[in-house]
Amino acid sequence: MQNKLTFNSKQITGIAVLLALVIVLQAVGGTIVIGPVQLNFTLIPIVLGSIIFGPAVGAFLGFACGVVVLIQVIIGAVPFYALIWTNDPVVTTFTCIVKTTAAGFLSGIAYKAISKKNGVVATFVASAVVPVVNTGLFIVGCLLMTNSVYAMAGTQNVLIFILVSLVTFNFFVELAVNIIVAPALNRVIKIIKI
Repeated sequence: MQNKLTFNSKQITGIAVLLALVIVLQAVGGTIVIGPVQLNFTLIPIVLGSIIFGPAVGAFLGFACGVVVLIQVIIGAVPFYALIWTNDPVVTTFTCIVKTTAAGFLSGIAYKAISKKNGVVATFVASAVVPVVNTGLFIVGCLLMTNSVYAMAGTQNVLIFILVSLVTFNFFVELAVNIIVAPALNRVIKIIKI
């Protein structure tokens, strides 16, 4: 039996709205930059899409987010972006695209697996998976971008620089926002029931 990914017009409209939110939030309003740290609130519609429509849509929304981030990197929207793009364009491209794509996909997988037993717990777990995977893959990407990270870290230990300067604050804020928003997401899911 073939497993086909099909959507009705109501679902396509919902996915389109979430896609628009991802693009607009990432491009103009979902990111707050504090030094080299970028707080990304675009993860919320990615989680919502992965919960309502499944892992494939979560991956699609994550991919769209990654493309917008990559465009921001290429145009040098943040000084760190210009540095990583100049020194490591291939790893930077891979990191931008894969981290949010994987985060959206794995969030949908987690929700699908856990929701059979408890929808509320599944929503919280799916909401936490996105920032955990996104940040984890960002750390891996940074470790592969040695030229850029060494240039930023100076005399500091590279791993400590990544964890303290680039990740910690960003990760905990994204995780907190997603966890706080999870009950509202659960309510929206019950209302929509697409």
